[in-house]
Amino acid sequence: MSGRRAFHERHQARAEAQAREWLARREALQGQWLTWVAGQLYQLEPAEYAAMVRRELQRLTDAE
Repeated sequence: MSGRRAFHERHQARAEAQAREWLARREALQGQWLTWVAGQLYQLEPAEYAAMVRRELQRLTDAE
């Protein structure tokens, strides 16, 4: 198994949970939510994990 695939499999559930948690804050933050999420994503490490969370946010938002 490639390193990238192994990383993805190890962290997928955590990335989805993080995205759901952030989406749950959208109503409370309203217009500030996108700015807040951008700041949160910027702070996540490693970058590969941040990208996973961003993709999960997109997937969950598209499913609404």
